[in-house]
Amino acid sequence: MVVYATNKSIMSEASSNIYQLALDSISAHIAILDEDGDIIETNRAWREYGLNNGIEVEPSCVGLNYLHSCDQAAAQDVVEARVIGDGIRQVIAGEIREFFINYPCHSPTEQCWFALRVVRFREPGANKVILSHENITPLMKAHQELAAQERHLRDQAEKLQESNIALKVLLDHRQKDRQQLEENMLANVRTLVLPYVQELMDARLGKRERTIVEIVEERLSDIAAPFLNRLTSLTTVLTPQELKVAVMVREGRSSAEIADVLMVSVSGVNFHRKQIRKKLGLTGTSGNLRSYLLSLV
Repeated sequence: MVVYATNKSIMSEASSNIYQLALDSISAHIAILDEDGDIIETNRAWREYGLNNGIEVEPSCVGLNYLHSCDQAAAQDVVEARVIGDGIRQVIAGEIREFFINYPCHSPTEQCWFALRVVRFREPGANKVILSHENITPLMKAHQELAAQERHLRDQAEKLQESNIALKVLLDHRQKDRQQLEENMLANVRTLVLPYVQELMDARLGKRERTIVEIVEERLSDIAAPFLNRLTSLTTVLTPQELKVAVMVREGRSSAEIADVLMVSVSGVNFHRKQIRKKLGLTGTSGNLRSYLLSLV
């Protein structure tokens, strides 16, 4: 019997050592609390953390009441402490099976974050709980860096969008300025120059002088042609009758069809077509008048 008792005692001690070794092998900071919240056991990671951070009590903290520490911190408006204390009490009372929270635990020299998990100790008839504090500082810092990068990218995207809006406004103004310049150019040629050229063409000129006037008229058409990049620009160059002919040519109507609609002769339509080509700078080329009119937007 003595031998049996001795062997049983040895086995119990070995089992206890195995459990302690298992606790000390875990990287998380482990503490076991009784039903009153007193710390009855901690592991090596818990003790080393206390030593490294200058804890004023015995590093194992055995005998200290963890819930009282939470209450003291909560009294100083530490929100996480109140939440943690309530969670531990609920697990001890059996109201919940598990409690989990991420919380900051910064020291004077560095910032740290921990994930706290509280579960019931699987011992029949006991209301003990196990606290597991896992250091998640690298994860939190990576999350912060990612959030900072996202904010930076969002700021850059907003600045780029603002730049694009500003550029679009400038381009719109430039397009309007260009359109106004073209319209002014065409209007000036039509109202300030062409009437006098037409008067010279109607006058009794010699062959040489008429040739010179025709050359001037053609050159004016050449100058105005590059500005005719929109169909609406034709209104500043063509006469009302020529504009009607141009619209129907663009629609693909034949000279006979146009003559029937406008109630003029086919030769009259052909004359207008010739004048339109001249004013659009298409004289002396094989360019198709309808194709050119279709290219205008």
